[in-house]
Amino acid sequence: MTMFNELGLSEATLKAIAELGYEEPTPIQDQTIRLMLEGTDVIAQAQTGTGKTAAFALPILERIDLSVRAPQALILTPTRELAVQVAEAFQSYSKYHSISVLPVYGGQPIDRQLRALSRGVQVVVGTPGRVIDHMERGTINFELVKMVVLDEADEMLNMGFIEDIETILKATSESRQTALFSATMPGPIVSLSKRYLRNAQRVTVKSESQTVSNIRQIFYEVGKRDKFEVLARLLDYEQPSSAIIFCRTKLEVDSIGQRLNARAHAAETLHGDLNQAQRDRVMARFRSGQIELLIATDVAARGLDVEQVSHVINYDMPGDPEVYVHRIGRTGRAGRNGVAVSLVTSRERRLMQMIQRATSANIERALIPTIGDVMTRRHERFKDALREAIAENGLAEYIAMAEELGQEFSPTELAAAAFKMLLGEQAVPAEDTLAQADQPESRGYDRDRGDRNDRYDRDDRRSAPRRNDRDREGGERRSFDRERGMTRLYIDVGRDEGVRPSDIVGAIANEAEIPGKSIGAIEIFDRFTLVDVPSNDSEHVISSLKGVRIRNQQVRVSLAKPDRRRSEQPQAE
Repeated sequence: MTMFNELGLSEATLKAIAELGYEEPTPIQDQTIRLMLEGTDVIAQAQTGTGKTAAFALPILERIDLSVRAPQALILTPTRELAVQVAEAFQSYSKYHSISVLPVYGGQPIDRQLRALSRGVQVVVGTPGRVIDHMERGTINFELVKMVVLDEADEMLNMGFIEDIETILKATSESRQTALFSATMPGPIVSLSKRYLRNAQRVTVKSESQTVSNIRQIFYEVGKRDKFEVLARLLDYEQPSSAIIFCRTKLEVDSIGQRLNARAHAAETLHGDLNQAQRDRVMARFRSGQIELLIATDVAARGLDVEQVSHVINYDMPGDPEVYVHRIGRTGRAGRNGVAVSLVTSRERRLMQMIQRATSANIERALIPTIGDVMTRRHERFKDALREAIAENGLAEYIAMAEELGQEFSPTELAAAAFKMLLGEQAVPAEDTLAQADQPESRGYDRDRGDRNDRYDRDDRRSAPRRNDRDREGGERRSFDRERGMTRLYIDVGRDEGVRPSDIVGAIANEAEIPGKSIGAIEIFDRFTLVDVPSNDSEHVISSLKGVRIRNQQVRVSLAKPDRRRSEQPQAE
């Protein structure tokens, strides 16, 4: 068994990862760290959840020259979420190195990134679109970049970033070390590796992150503003004997804890601001059953070992399958059955699919229970409790009371009155406060087939633009039929500015946080571009792209007029 101290890492790095709870390297870390420390190019085929971030981050840290305040390593990721996650991992691993790390991505004010770059950063983690933007502005200098990592290369391919990646690689030194990480190896990725990697060593590992069969895994698609109300509804429906609710930030942990306590739930919070004595008191109350709900961050929940947890609820989705597996492993312990519930917003759908693929888990998609469902479940559990009480006997005193009242009322009337008093329910409201119209019609999700009715889950082929496909009116387009529920937008840049479909996909995906697969047809003309986006997101896309630069041109975006295509397209000479 290999240990981290056998891989050639410095004492500073070993101290940092030991404090994070790392004990021994995963297979991909064992193989990749050695190769990258030697300066070898690497092609690693591994699922998310195998520990690949540490596999490239740790050797990069060892090779950074602390005396040089300029980018020396560049990590490209397909999404802003992954960019932030990787940057945070670098910060954790470099605790005793004092290395400057900067994530650059759309959706964040670029001025903040410009200020950080002007001060000097040594590791840049970014999405291809935003990195290209900085290249065109001249705000990122690649002269001293000696290490480049392509993280989740197949996802970047699916999102149409392959040409941007090549542009970036061409701007770096040919003597750089390059590492490519990808869950799959489609033809374009293999071709890319042959052109830009030198004598690369191949590393292939399988994910060991598997969930256990005695945990029922469910997810609900929710609107971001409805998350707390959905959580409250699910707690009424599931009635957990004890549950851990995971949130992303300390602020959200405290907020959810206060709101649940206001609704008469016995809840406590657990996060990094608690000292050890406070943490011990909270855990003692949770283990003894004095509190039923524990709201926690991932860092605070590290190492929790409580056997009787019946439910784990992901209020905020984790960004990594490995974290997902760690979270839900808090339930279903000691041979018991457990339930893992995840609240997934529309923008996290791709993340849920990634987790499902990486863990090979059967995660069931379910409808949010209605108030009627909650009451039906409560009645069933009450009847079960009555059956248990009858089986236990000890009812002599109560039988006497029932016989006395039985002279005035029928047994059915007596039981109904007792039920009403004990359950304390009011009539079911005529309208449910949580709208059901936007919920998926199917209660199950086939991870291989996908849901054909979901606009965030189209055929993967639609994510990759067909760059040489021109329509009969002269527009370059990302070819597939326009769908219902889509709105066409007008963007005032086109072929004359060198715009490609990937530029449009990247701008919308990064600035508006719209998944690339939800973007519809793209038609590029000489002086303008037409793009279809989900109607519910059209105004958000317009506002998000305000002031954004595509191909170094500040763009103007508006709703396309029905006749825009015919009336504004330049006539052929």
